[in-house]
Amino acid sequence: MTIEFDHIIPTPLKDRFLQRNSDVWNNSLQLNQGDFVKIKAPSGTGKTTLVHILYKLRHDYEGKITINNKSVIEYQGDELAALRQSKLSIIFQDLRLFPNLTARENIELKRVLQTPFYESSVIDSMADELGIGHILEQKAGLCSYGEQQRIAIIRALIQPFEWLFMDEPFSHLDIENTRKAATLIESECRKRNAGFIITDLDDDIHFTYNRHYIL
Repeated sequence: MTIEFDHIIPTPLKDRFLQRNSDVWNNSLQLNQGDFVKIKAPSGTGKTTLVHILYKLRHDYEGKITINNKSVIEYQGDELAALRQSKLSIIFQDLRLFPNLTARENIELKRVLQTPFYESSVIDSMADELGIGHILEQKAGLCSYGEQQRIAIIRALIQPFEWLFMDEPFSHLDIENTRKAATLIESECRKRNAGFIITDLDDDIHFTYNRHYIL
């Protein structure tokens, strides 16, 4: 599954972004399934906007973005839901967990959206790997932000996907927990021959990237 950018640029920020030298905004790119893509994005350059455009949460942009040779705008209704359930997964910067549900329930909701990709026991093994097995029955709203980030990471990995979108997924994790999370993410992507796009503020060596861009 390919992703292609054809001179996309957010309409509300058009004048400001046209004055920047970006590898992504107002440029043409083709990303292929299995690519590990790092987009370095200084504050205020639209990294969350980009992720939301890719996941079709924002429509206020010029240009064209295609997924699997089809314009994102054309995905509607059941087809869009199916795309998000089986082809695209996401780790939001603001996480979007349900605070009154337990960590396990937040993850389980994504696991059972369609025919489960993994058995429920995989939740426990991933949680143990990331050091949060002990909080799975705790309400997500009572967990620390770092714990919530790891819940969101597992939730994204428990479903099938060909592309994983990540918006600053390690911002509240220390070096060791970031290493563990990155190892799990890379393992899951390679297992599925899936690609990912990660936006972050700085350079890093979390993954073996094969594409680097500046937003």
